Amino acid sequence: MEDFEPTQKGKNQTNTSIRFFFIVVGVFLVGVSIQFKAFTIAITQRTRWIELSKANTRSDVVTYPKRGDIYADDKELMATTMPIYHVKIDFKADGFDKDEFLHSKTDNVRLLAKSLSQKFGDYTSAHYLRRLMQGLKSGNRGFCLFGSKKISYFDLQDIKSFPWLRFSRNHSGMYYKEMSEREKPFGNLASRTIGDIYGELEKGGVSKGKNGLELCYDSLLSGRPGVSAVKRLDGRWIKVPNTEPENGRDICSTIKIQAQEITQRALLDELRATDAESGTAILMEVKTGRVKAITNLARLSKGNYAETVNYAVADMSEPGSTFKVASMMVALEDGVCTPTDTVDTGKGVFYYKRARMTDHNMNHGGFGRITAQQAIWYSSNIGVAKLILKGYESRPDKYLEGLRRIGIGTNLHLEIPGSAIPVIRTPKSKYWSKTSLAWMSFGYETQIPPISTLAFYNAIANGGKFMRPYFVEDILNKGEIEKHFEPQVVKSSICSSRTLRLIQKMLREVVTEGTGKTLLTPIIAISGKSGTAQIANQGSYTAHGRHYQVSFCGYFPSEDPKYSCICVIRKPRVGYPSGGHMAGGVVCTIAKRLYANETQLEIDDQPKDTAGVFIPYVKAGRVKQIKKVLDDLNVDVDRYHGDELWAHTQTTDKETLCLKGLTIKKGLVPNVYGMGARDAVYLLESKGLQVKLSGYGTVRHQSLRAGTRLIRGTTVSLTLR
Repeated sequence: MEDFEPTQKGKNQTNTSIRFFFIVVGVFLVGVSIQFKAFTIAITQRTRWIELSKANTRSDVVTYPKRGDIYADDKELMATTMPIYHVKIDFKADGFDKDEFLHSKTDNVRLLAKSLSQKFGDYTSAHYLRRLMQGLKSGNRGFCLFGSKKISYFDLQDIKSFPWLRFSRNHSGMYYKEMSEREKPFGNLASRTIGDIYGELEKGGVSKGKNGLELCYDSLLSGRPGVSAVKRLDGRWIKVPNTEPENGRDICSTIKIQAQEITQRALLDELRATDAESGTAILMEVKTGRVKAITNLARLSKGNYAETVNYAVADMSEPGSTFKVASMMVALEDGVCTPTDTVDTGKGVFYYKRARMTDHNMNHGGFGRITAQQAIWYSSNIGVAKLILKGYESRPDKYLEGLRRIGIGTNLHLEIPGSAIPVIRTPKSKYWSKTSLAWMSFGYETQIPPISTLAFYNAIANGGKFMRPYFVEDILNKGEIEKHFEPQVVKSSICSSRTLRLIQKMLREVVTEGTGKTLLTPIIAISGKSGTAQIANQGSYTAHGRHYQVSFCGYFPSEDPKYSCICVIRKPRVGYPSGGHMAGGVVCTIAKRLYANETQLEIDDQPKDTAGVFIPYVKAGRVKQIKKVLDDLNVDVDRYHGDELWAHTQTTDKETLCLKGLTIKKGLVPNVYGMGARDAVYLLESKGLQVKLSGYGTVRHQSLRAGTRLIRGTTVSLTLR
């Protein structure tokens, strides 16, 4: 027994050593095997694995940036980019099976045509079938599935699940080209100033500005593309970003939507009434030079107008009688005349250097002898011309120096590409003649865009301080202000304070005593000057009939001006061409509507209308929001006991409302009758439906009947009144 324990212990140690030896040898062999395999892969199989890697990795692809948005002054969206797609089918694709396309039970051409017709509702399934069969018969490799029509991203995703189109590109033959479309939620409001972009994407998926602010700030709006590697992982191709795209900056403009709507509507109504060829109206903030509204409308057909050319900044035409104010300012400043000096205009006809000059009332005997200020009130060509000839006939350079001094010909350096620079002739010009000075004094032989005339009148309203008109307030980067544009003073003073007071008095008296009497209203005091000018036709003012341009430029309220405004109407066909009546009427309408919209009255201070309706009309909507608004208005609401989130309203008596719950059932189309557009669209889209709107106000009809089975992706049309 004493010899057994050491012997057994020794055997255990030997067994342990043997096992450890085999483990070490095994680990060594595994290591050698790994090294050998790594050597084999890295050296002898290198080419094979590189090729395999390439097969699972596609070339780097460009990641498109989002073009920046353009906003109004209150951050209302005026322009944003929406991707659109041009869809085509290659009927000769390698994997395209004609027999399957024609006869498959689940994916044939008839089922595809039916799905397309149900989806878009523009054509019958028979029409789609006929077109698809024509494309198949011709073997077209680029058959346009929707003709020239482009579809949205959401529509594209939908049709990818349609019969036949659900297959791969090689099998179905379907492919598409992404393009860019600028969506303008407010339609053509300030459309030409906001600008447009080209539909075709540039290299790197960057859209390019075409005109307006879109072109001016194109480098900021367009952004920079990124780069992503496309790799196959777990049987799926995924994008792995290498360089993130840099989205474009956003632009916050100076445009005020409400003012823009008022300005455009006033101009459009007058253009239709006079059947004019085109018209322009600009509204500017006096103290700052911010352009709050700008509209340019041209006749496409009788009664149909649209924005085509930015006449406001690019039109190089003779301004006519609005220029007389500049001539009078120069004459007063140089001491050539005083407001009470008289001038004989005779019977409305004056010959100078054998050229015939007339006043607009020559058929009524002319103005006779009038004062200098009356020459402005009544817009007498002869009166202003004789005053300017008296002071500058032998020294026209002195007159031109005065025009430069008051800033009427200043280059404004506007942000809008294509903006014109005023052209005022000089004696050194090849077009200068012995009659140039006389005709220039009342607005001929000069070319000044409307916005330059407005900037000059704005300076008169602004105590002589000449402000540069501008259209952009801020540059935004991810919602934060990156650059802010401050108002710019071009000239601190255009004339002496004495001359300025005299001119301001004359402009007010144009409305109270002269050609602008149609603008006289007890609602708001307006000051300004009318203009009526003949438009040269083939180098002549009489050939092929006479055409006129009428205008009015001024500011309001007269005592403490807030806005300056100009309206120019070209070639009116209906009515006697009159700057005071036609263009002045537009300015007056703008002034009154702005005053009505911007004047705030304390409701509590107003007398109660005993015959009025005490309960306001309330649209259907969210219970919480309805109750909050009614509480703020102190409208009595019967206690609501339901648990529904949405409700209609009913009137129980003259001063009390009750809420009636609106049950939203899963899988059924909700009832949006009586709702506003925002609530209706939100509710329907939250259920997976797509919405098309027509009209404005409250929903009065929905194309999908409430309570019917809901099919996600279906389009529902809402009619609002």
